[in-house]
Amino acid sequence: MKTILFAILFFAAMLYAQTDESKLGNELTLTEKTKISDIISDPESYIDQVVLVEGEVLEVCPQMGCWMELKSDSQNEDAVEVEKIKVKVKDGDIIFPMEAVGHNALVEGKVYKIELTQEEAVGYYEHIAEESGKDFDPASVTGPVTLYQIKGLGAEIHPKDG
Repeated sequence: MKTILFAILFFAAMLYAQTDESKLGNELTLTEKTKISDIISDPESYIDQVVLVEGEVLEVCPQMGCWMELKSDSQNEDAVEVEKIKVKVKDGDIIFPMEAVGHNALVEGKVYKIELTQEEAVGYYEHIAEESGKDFDPASVTGPVTLYQIKGLGAEIHPKDG
């Protein structure tokens, strides 16, 4: 009888842990979503605003899980690269799981801007390429760079069809 009770409690704990794992960081407080494409098209108007965005997780930091990139809702077929926005957190505050890639994420966070000199941009992109195991050509950075990101406060990861 104790074995059956233990098994029931164990599986109940596993189910609870699995549902809880989809929630990371703070509870989401916003209900109205902001389109990622709206932020990308006019990022300056969103600086310092807390937003709720939703998108497919394209990539997660393989080293620390400290960032993930969300695919924009934009369906621009002519674009050379998929529109996306990076959600960044302080190392250890939230750890985005690698298993999130391909799933949908709801993220609440504050939009911010990073302005980099050409030299800083080369260092930044070099670091990102190194983390992701990708090649990087420093000559591809031809001047200063402005990045817009979301400082993640809380997130929920859901199956792609859920």
